[in-house]
Amino acid sequence: MHQHILIEAVTPSVDGGRYFAKSLAGEPLVVEADIFRDGHAVVRAVVKWRRRGDQRFEEAPLEHVSNDRFRGTFPLGAPGHYQFTVEGWTDVFASWLADFTKKVAASRPIELDLREGLALIAGAHDRASGADRGALAEIVARLGEPISAEDAWELLSSDLLAELMRRLDPREDAKVFEPFLGVFALPRRALVGAWYEYFPRSESKDPSRGATLHEAEQRLPRLAELGFDVLYLAPVHPIGITHRKGKNDAAEALPGEPGCPWAIGGPAGGHTEIEPALGTLEDFDHFVATAHELGMQIALDFAIQCSPDHPWVKEHPEWFEHRADGSIRCAENPPNEYPDVYRIDFDTDDRVGLYGELYRVVMFWVHRGVTIFRVDNPHTKPVAFWEWLIAKVHGENPEVVFLAEAFTRPKMMKVLAKAGFTQSYTYFTWRNTKRELEEYLTELTQTEMRHYFIPNFFANTHDVLPEILQKGGRPAFQSRLVLAATLAPSYGIYSGYELCENAALEGKEEYAFSEKFEIKPRDYEAPGNLNGLIADLNRIRRANPALSQLCNVRFFKTDDEHVIFYAKSTADKSNVVLCAVNLDPFSAHHAHVEIPLDEIGVPPGTEFAVTDLISGARYTFREKTFVRLDPATVPAHVLLVEKNHGREQ
Repeated sequence: MHQHILIEAVTPSVDGGRYFAKSLAGEPLVVEADIFRDGHAVVRAVVKWRRRGDQRFEEAPLEHVSNDRFRGTFPLGAPGHYQFTVEGWTDVFASWLADFTKKVAASRPIELDLREGLALIAGAHDRASGADRGALAEIVARLGEPISAEDAWELLSSDLLAELMRRLDPREDAKVFEPFLGVFALPRRALVGAWYEYFPRSESKDPSRGATLHEAEQRLPRLAELGFDVLYLAPVHPIGITHRKGKNDAAEALPGEPGCPWAIGGPAGGHTEIEPALGTLEDFDHFVATAHELGMQIALDFAIQCSPDHPWVKEHPEWFEHRADGSIRCAENPPNEYPDVYRIDFDTDDRVGLYGELYRVVMFWVHRGVTIFRVDNPHTKPVAFWEWLIAKVHGENPEVVFLAEAFTRPKMMKVLAKAGFTQSYTYFTWRNTKRELEEYLTELTQTEMRHYFIPNFFANTHDVLPEILQKGGRPAFQSRLVLAATLAPSYGIYSGYELCENAALEGKEEYAFSEKFEIKPRDYEAPGNLNGLIADLNRIRRANPALSQLCNVRFFKTDDEHVIFYAKSTADKSNVVLCAVNLDPFSAHHAHVEIPLDEIGVPPGTEFAVTDLISGARYTFREKTFVRLDPATVPAHVLLVEKNHGREQ
């Protein structure tokens, strides 16, 4: 028999099934496919799925949408890897019934057709058991008696028979799509969260010494009040002494200077120890437990590099790159050199030992309650290593989240996400104009990237102080905060953002007096802080499920290039949030906005009320409306569309 069924364009699929797609655990995964065959026979299809490692597939129907496109869903259970595929076949009985119905309507002779249909039903009867067999026996008996064409058609087109024949279909020409595709069901924190980055040592009240973890822990309740879900800690491991850097990246540290936390390893140990100035592993455990009690998770920096004092240097010198004279090569980005850091050689002959130790490091912290890792510079390590490590970790604990700090080339950022990284830093940091933002969000949400690339919109980091924040002052900090918090389900800020810190090295997007090299106590409640706005935005995000999604953003037309206007809504339009942001931190702007009412669930020609979720102000909008945003007062609106719509215009 020829293979009649063709299956194409199955989604979600990443590189033809080479990598797993990503979706949220506990929610249905939408699957689509083009399924068709020669002729005009009726095609049926199902999606089949199983958790990886299981033997048996479950299945759910795919429904025809249009133009040979089928769509359906299946439920993703607990976090972890799932396999799925699509199966299509010819529904012989439905195809026969369609032709039979046309002949009855045209008063054509049907005796032979009826015999053919009866044979199909009899075959199903032979395959049936229990109540199904009895029901089919009754239908076969009635059709075997003299019966009019109209009565035969009524019996043959009944819902009961259709359901029985569908359930007992032998699927004789079934085609299963191969290769099987994969999806990784993510924990909610992998998709949604407000991140806060800080250096625990800077929580000291005394600038002459760093804080301990116990002292840093005292700030956790305040960060919880502000609505943060994830606290990302700079490395907390012992810091090297050899070639220790000083303030402002000075080549030599002065006595008492703490060094850079990314120069990992010293007399107190390496990647599985705590810097003695911060405390002990028991102090760290208490810190993590306190955060968990407050509803926050800890993200730990995972930097695969070592100071010259790291135990690995003596125990495993073969894990490092060596120069022609036999010395270990320090990290460098010519012409710059970083003598306080040694790079790992992933081409070492002892890859088994190296890989095993790095896996042990990750699991060491997982077993201490850390389920999130912000990975430093993953693009400088082999992608194959990350694919191996993340899969191995997820095989034991699929709740673990890996964030790729890879501000690098687009294709490398994409392949890291495909290889397993849960989240990724993005180019949002440098997308400032309306066109740049709309094009970038369209790429993230409307292309194949939506199936595997989960962005985390950090507005700044300890390494990156973008030009817009250097020059735009407080209004720029406000507008960028609103954009990050409302455009992406996951966003983050680095400490000092709430104080609008913007002192930069001349000509660079780097902080002057970088916290990487010194202890930096702050008064986080100083006048002019953004704590109120941060708390408001995090409260708004939690209260509005539309802001917990990425691909639901829709940009609306404005007549001013400095004003961006967009909507986020749930699928049923029960929650719709409109955002208007002035992208110019120096001048007030006003714009006329065209709002397609059908996209926000408002009847055509209707005025509707919105409430500003930040200020509490209430406005009446219509299809063409007007907004004015002054950076000196209100650079942005976050508006909730009220459910009870107003009068027709």
